[in-house]
Amino acid sequence: MPINVVVPELGESVVKATVLRWHKQEGDAVAAGDLLVELETEKVNLDVSAPSAGILSRITRKAGEDVKIGDVLGAIEPGASETAPPKTEPPAAKESNGKHVDNQAPAKPARSLETPQVSTDSESPAGVKSEIRATPLAQRIAQESGVDLSRVSEGASERRVTKQDVTDYLQKQQASAAEKPGGTATAPPSSAPQDRREERVRMSRRRQTIARRLVEAQQTAAILTTFNQVDMTAVMEIRKQHKESFKQRYGVGLGLTSFFVKAAIGALQEFPLLNAEIQGDEIVYNRYFDIGIAVGAAEGLVVPVLRDAGRMTFAEIEKKISEFGQKAQDGTLALNDLRGGTFTITNGGVFGSLLSTPILNPPQVGILGLHKIEDRPIARDGQVVIRPMMYVALSYDHRLVDGREAVQFLVRIKTLIEDPGAMLLQG
Repeated sequence: MPINVVVPELGESVVKATVLRWHKQEGDAVAAGDLLVELETEKVNLDVSAPSAGILSRITRKAGEDVKIGDVLGAIEPGASETAPPKTEPPAAKESNGKHVDNQAPAKPARSLETPQVSTDSESPAGVKSEIRATPLAQRIAQESGVDLSRVSEGASERRVTKQDVTDYLQKQQASAAEKPGGTATAPPSSAPQDRREERVRMSRRRQTIARRLVEAQQTAAILTTFNQVDMTAVMEIRKQHKESFKQRYGVGLGLTSFFVKAAIGALQEFPLLNAEIQGDEIVYNRYFDIGIAVGAAEGLVVPVLRDAGRMTFAEIEKKISEFGQKAQDGTLALNDLRGGTFTITNGGVFGSLLSTPILNPPQVGILGLHKIEDRPIARDGQVVIRPMMYVALSYDHRLVDGREAVQFLVRIKTLIEDPGAMLLQG
């Protein structure tokens, strides 16, 4: 009796998904646990594995179709894989009535696609096939570009291929083609029809969700933004003095974000409304600090959360942020990484932004925006001096937070950053 492959639980508040791609085809032999199909949700991509060994006898929901929890994606005929004859292409097509029969396509060799490993045909010195470790995002780009991951892995560290490895490989191939005589990398002459070409691409479910939530935030919350500027001299001096020892001791660099996380927690303790949310006609005060850190990923902005950030050390914060950044690049963030959050910090300065107005991440009522550090003349003790300055912005929900509290909150952030010792005294 066939065993159905169904859409699993997708996570808290996630009820729909889109079939992104099938990694097996009808008629393919599968083992229990083999990756069958990838689903795209509004938060992360999920892999659905084979519940048992057999033959994938039916695919009922194809790539691009929207599905919900419990929907049947396909079916597996159990036990058939043990008796089914291998699908191979004969050396030469047999003739029937003097005509060649060529309508049989060569069968695909069975591949193990268990994330994050990808099977290749490369062999180890002992003659045994080896596994090339690759992130899901790297697999996807390689598949779409027709790249052999075994070639990419030659330049990857510890045989773990990332998105950047695949991108670098493609760029090298293009550059090599351009250098050869008669290379094909040269762009064809432009013409009027080509210059006015249009391409229609369906928005990913994640981009649709981002768009919907941003519009909802502006339509449901009374968003205002207040600004200030911070002298980064003290923080930059601390980083300069302890940069090497911190890296040697904890294995991670001492960045700026951890200082702002600590400063934000100190300010939230004094102004708890910025850490609260509105539920109906009630105010819910969160007595814990789950700080979201906005991260730019290839498929859109994501906000992984530092759980109980008030209990974390500088080193723990930096390690977690580094881990989030790597996961976002590889496309391996889990739903639990993105769930919840009581306050968010976003840093547009890493992209060169000098000033911006961040949008709230509902149901949160506050978000702190960081920006580019720039040397600017300021007045100090009656003298004009050049200092590394950063504009900071606080967007807040005016339904719950008044302007006075918002301004004082941002001033407290400024005070703690300009005098980092105060954070230690505050604990």
